[in-house]
Amino acid sequence: MSVILVAEDEKSMQDIIVDCMKRDGHFCVTAEDGIDALTIIKNTPVDLAILDIMMPHLDGYSVCKLAREMYNFPIVFLTAKGDEDDKLKGYDYGADDYMTKPFSPKVLLAKVNVLLRRTADTALHNTLKVGEIILNISSHTVTVCGNNIELTHKEYELLRFFMQNKTQVFSREQLLNRIWGYDFEGNTRTVDTHIKTLRQKLGVEGRHIVTLIRSGYKFEG
Repeated sequence: MSVILVAEDEKSMQDIIVDCMKRDGHFCVTAEDGIDALTIIKNTPVDLAILDIMMPHLDGYSVCKLAREMYNFPIVFLTAKGDEDDKLKGYDYGADDYMTKPFSPKVLLAKVNVLLRRTADTALHNTLKVGEIILNISSHTVTVCGNNIELTHKEYELLRFFMQNKTQVFSREQLLNRIWGYDFEGNTRTVDTHIKTLRQKLGVEGRHIVTLIRSGYKFEG
């Protein structure tokens, strides 16, 4: 069962979409304006979002853009704005598909199911696992022994890089250039500090990050 956000300010239209999704076994959460939609996205694990564009308080374009900065679930625009420029703008903001009203609920459902299957297939190739550490590339989440671990962006990027390059030795300079970029003005102590906190957050599983004296670090799995 997938969790689908239906953000539509017209109640009758919202009911039609929700009924169609539920009949196919999906669970729906609803929002009647853009602010509510964004709040749901931040606080509820959503598998797909159906967004109206012309919503109160915050339009669908803005919701899509902000959602894309946090997550990578599929987004479908369902709107009366059917001009070519509107559609192109929707895709520019990160939408995966675009339907105009009036619409066929069955066609919408078919599009939703295709996107959900595609996401599920992609997820199989987007999960890294070493020991009790599971990193999901699509959702930018990390679990250790089944518990979610909150990592900063740099800690996450370090862990992902290590897990994708197991057993390879990287100097502090190489890690600094790879994760922080060649134009970073700090020094290699930044790497040591981040790896120290990353190990602490990983707990016992932090043992996979091995320090090599005078050489750097490697990730053993």
